Amino acid sequence: MSQFKSIRIFKDKVSFLIDKKAMSIFVGLLIAAIAVFVISTGIGDMAISPLSVLAVFFGGGSDMERLVVQSFRLPRIIVALMVGISLAVAGGLLQGMIRNPLASPDILGITGGASVAVVGFLAVFSGDNNALTVSIEWMPVSAFAGAAIVAFLVYFLSWKNGVSPVRLVLIGIGISAMMQALTTLMMIMGPIYRASQANIWITGTVYGSTWGNVAVLVPWTVIMLLIAFILSRNVNVQELGEDIATGVGGHVQRQRFTLLLVSTALVASSVAFAGGIGFVGLMAPHMARRLVGSAFGALLPVSALIGGILVMLADLIGRTMFSPLEVPAGVFTAGIGAPYFIYLLFKTRNS
Repeated sequence: MSQFKSIRIFKDKVSFLIDKKAMSIFVGLLIAAIAVFVISTGIGDMAISPLSVLAVFFGGGSDMERLVVQSFRLPRIIVALMVGISLAVAGGLLQGMIRNPLASPDILGITGGASVAVVGFLAVFSGDNNALTVSIEWMPVSAFAGAAIVAFLVYFLSWKNGVSPVRLVLIGIGISAMMQALTTLMMIMGPIYRASQANIWITGTVYGSTWGNVAVLVPWTVIMLLIAFILSRNVNVQELGEDIATGVGGHVQRQRFTLLLVSTALVASSVAFAGGIGFVGLMAPHMARRLVGSAFGALLPVSALIGGILVMLADLIGRTMFSPLEVPAGVFTAGIGAPYFIYLLFKTRNS
């Protein structure tokens, strides 16, 4: 009896140390994210010190500093943070649901579906001489619709007495390739002057973000994140396998559909306001898993912070390193993410 008691005490101590480690990492990343946020707000054509940026946040600073920070930089950086968080959490949910380390919104075609919708919108509903001209403000709606349609299409085609993770990945890869082909076709068929705009959008950028974007994106992201964190315990169960998840009373197919829906909502909002910033949903969960393990109670918050930091840094590099030119943030995330994806393929080649 005393032996079982000792084992229980040992497990409790290990669990406490793991939770303590995860909390320490989370706090460290939170401080890093705040630091990147403040420093990024101060860097640009007009340099503003971090202390001056903080003063502006609390109502101080000069008129020029308030104008630059509040009107030009702050909306852009908030959007970058929200987009990074959304993509990272969506990627974490998909990897846990599918039990595949290579799963991400890009691989499953969800990002591609949103991109097709946006390029199609620019090709069909824009142009000075176009009788079907629609306000550019409807473009985020089209992105959301495209992502949702592709997600439901992938889910429907994967259904055969339930949705198998393997079928979901394979069909997602095929749909993703088809979305890329449709995107190219739309760019060729559309007005030539819209092709460059569409290409920048597909690559992914937070350039031109406004407080209107922030007002829509932040509440949506917060609500979806709360739902994702509530559902995270279902992901922990599903990672044990479908038979075990069903055996402990889990409604696997319903949970899988709900998780896919939440992931789609997060990806669609990101693509709607920042375009197709790639590989964040692949990299951030992997980095988080190496830091805090695979328990989603710790994994999702850490993934969210890593994703936010990645996109903020990519945007900062893109708008400062090649000034006066602005390079889309998606160029840098892809530059890091593509080699990382190849590394993961090589590492899991025998799995």
